Amino acid sequence: MKNVQIEKDSVTIISTGTTIEGKLVSNGNVRIDGVINGNVEAKGNITVGEHGEINGEVKGSTVTLGGKVFGSVNASDKVLLEAKSILKGDLITKILVVEEGALFDGTSKMNSNTLKSDTGSNSDLLKK
Repeated sequence: MKNVQIEKDSVTIISTGTTIEGKLVSNGNVRIDGVINGNVEAKGNITVGEHGEINGEVKGSTVTLGGKVFGSVNASDKVLLEAKSILKGDLITKILVVEEGALFDGTSKMNSNTLKSDTGSNSDLLKK
């Protein structure tokens, strides 16, 4: 059997009209325009299109949400909630961008490594 190397820049696409029951794991990037009932984990970026929906946990580098996620989101770099997106669940990320019109129902936690300790203002607030 031949070993197949998956490129980091490869993209897995789940098209509109496709439903997956179970966990999706990718070494590259993922774009979801269909429905996934299960967790999604990618070493690259995860994009949920306007008609995409995930019912489960989402873990990736950068998560761009244009559709719906019902579950937690954990992005090592950034989360972008686009204008028509819906996120019902908690999120953890370094950078959070929320466009006007996005619906977010949950709690957010910013990675403490992103706060500047040399300015004093943010670090003083955290100590109190």
